[in-house]
Amino acid sequence: MKGADIIVKSLKNAGVEVIFGYPGGSVLPLFDSLYDADFKFILTRHEQGAAHAADGYARATGRAGVCIATSGPGATNLVTGIANAYMDSIPIVAITGQVKTCLIGNDAFQEADVTGITRPISKHNYLVKEIKDLSTTIKEAFYIAVSGRPGPVVIDIPVDIQMQDAEFLWPEVLNIRSYKPVYFGHPGQIKKAAKLISKAKKPLIYSGGGIITSGANLLLREFAEKIQAPVTWTLMGIGGFPSVHPLALGMLGMHGTAYANHAIMESDLIIAVGARFDDRVTGRIDSFAPNAKVVHIDIDPSSISKNFRVDVPIVGDAKNILGELLEQIKILPDSSAWIKEVESLKKKYPLKYKEGDKVKPQYVVEQIDQATKGEAIITTEVGQNQMWAAQWYKYSHPHTFISSGGLGTMGFGFPAAMGAKMGCPEKTVFDIAGDGSIQMNIQELATCVANKINVKIAILNNGYLGMVRQWQELFYKKRYAYTRISGPDFVKLAESYGAAGIRVTKKEDVRPAIDKALKIDNTVLIDFHIEPEENVYPMVPAGEAINRMIGGMA
Repeated sequence: MKGADIIVKSLKNAGVEVIFGYPGGSVLPLFDSLYDADFKFILTRHEQGAAHAADGYARATGRAGVCIATSGPGATNLVTGIANAYMDSIPIVAITGQVKTCLIGNDAFQEADVTGITRPISKHNYLVKEIKDLSTTIKEAFYIAVSGRPGPVVIDIPVDIQMQDAEFLWPEVLNIRSYKPVYFGHPGQIKKAAKLISKAKKPLIYSGGGIITSGANLLLREFAEKIQAPVTWTLMGIGGFPSVHPLALGMLGMHGTAYANHAIMESDLIIAVGARFDDRVTGRIDSFAPNAKVVHIDIDPSSISKNFRVDVPIVGDAKNILGELLEQIKILPDSSAWIKEVESLKKKYPLKYKEGDKVKPQYVVEQIDQATKGEAIITTEVGQNQMWAAQWYKYSHPHTFISSGGLGTMGFGFPAAMGAKMGCPEKTVFDIAGDGSIQMNIQELATCVANKINVKIAILNNGYLGMVRQWQELFYKKRYAYTRISGPDFVKLAESYGAAGIRVTKKEDVRPAIDKALKIDNTVLIDFHIEPEENVYPMVPAGEAINRMIGGMA
């Protein structure tokens, strides 16, 4: 069969159901084959939207997302989405067209060195030069994307390879000699960790996105309850532990809860699971958790001791290792006094904001939480909207908070919501957005309407690039250099695309607008006009220790 048909059949064999993409000259043979295929193909209005939608699909379902773009500018428009998935360890397979093999390197029309460009931002990438390698390459790509520490894999396929004929071969078994992820922890290291846990007086669990990736959320809860250790989490770890659980401390770090930040600084044992001690969590690294021993569980050996000293490293899958630890711990730590201390920290430093008659962003998020009973999938853009969504919605399940963590990509949330809704059509999906971020991929309103992807968008509209403005207020003497942003009439814009639009300027209209949006069988954009200079607190200034917060209320 033709190379294009081999691609389609390989994708089917890999279990693909939904594809996001945009056609072009170098993928015309592939798109001709897709014309008769029974995938759900979602034609986005920009390739970046396709990459983010594939990312959102992967985060919501746990399966690899797929996006397709043509060569040159089509492929380079995927780059931000690929980098975003790479930073957050999200499995996507990005297929790009390429100019004919005989023209590669000749600066041909719409040629770009896709493998060179994406090498630093992908888990692996391929340039297929022989049609006999095509099906095996695709099977390898999906295996690499979802196994070990997940990540994006790029397959660059010249147009002439798509048109050549070959016999279809689907390998039953893969043997990649240089790639052997470790899934089970070293028994000796697990025994060392169990011994440290048994002796701890102030144990604390610091969980990250690896808990969600490995499906370890139920074991994490069992583990925390057994050793009576409070649990804090990263932005990527939201949903891995119920936020209303008595042992829950909420998110830690730059905009984490004050009590989580104080607790980790007082802890004598940190059990880090599927997290990487990034700078937004640790703050000033030489001041972070000065009294604590550290057990670090991660499937990626390169993440252990990369940023922070570790006493007991354990390489492997979080679910397997937590299960082994539960069996190994015979003597439970006496953490009763510590639990009381943590409870007093919660009372002393509650998460709060000043209520009033104006529309407050925190109130909007609380009302979305109540209206959806905490069961929606929440996606976010990046900035203040992201932090308010992380702080004020009560997450109880994994795969329900979808946000750009490592790269901090504005414009991510809306196409990610689109992908999440395609993966979980029975779920309510809300994108909590800013008026700056939403405009970066707002063209995907057309995609949602055309495909009846009924996501809800809550714009927290303050007329600024809010997080940058907050920094300018606090550290640059309110010199608001180019952060005032004039947006369109979002209601009219939504309606021009065929979506529904609702404007809210009064506090008493917040909940009715949300309830109305949930009843409308269409994409709905709600434009909430919030306090222009509302800030996200607590906040750890750059370069400070994480217990030195600006903790006031806006």
